Amino acid sequence: MNYYIFFVTVPNIEEGQKIAKILVENKLAACVNIIQNILSVYRWRGKIEEDNEHLLIIKTTEENNTKIIKKVKEIHSYTEPECIGLKIETGSDTYLNWIKEMVE
Repeated sequence: MNYYIFFVTVPNIEEGQKIAKILVENKLAACVNIIQNILSVYRWRGKIEEDNEHLLIIKTTEENNTKIIKKVKEIHSYTEPECIGLKIETGSDTYLNWIKEMVE
């Protein structure tokens, strides 16, 4: 079984909590951490932008990757939300097994 972490930025804590709860309630994610108050610098529509955002760290299995991307795009307020997944190469067997149990 392959496990993944997704990063999603949100404009405010309320939206982050909403997305996190929906993903966990629908068993698409085992856990979502919300890191508050990050500064994002990026290019958007030809301009350099700076925004205060919050970062969601989403733990899931490979089977949920497409569903997470679809659900985030569906409920996120951004036109093109960040939703990138990285494969977990190693980790505690008991924690990874817990992720699997929470999303089945």
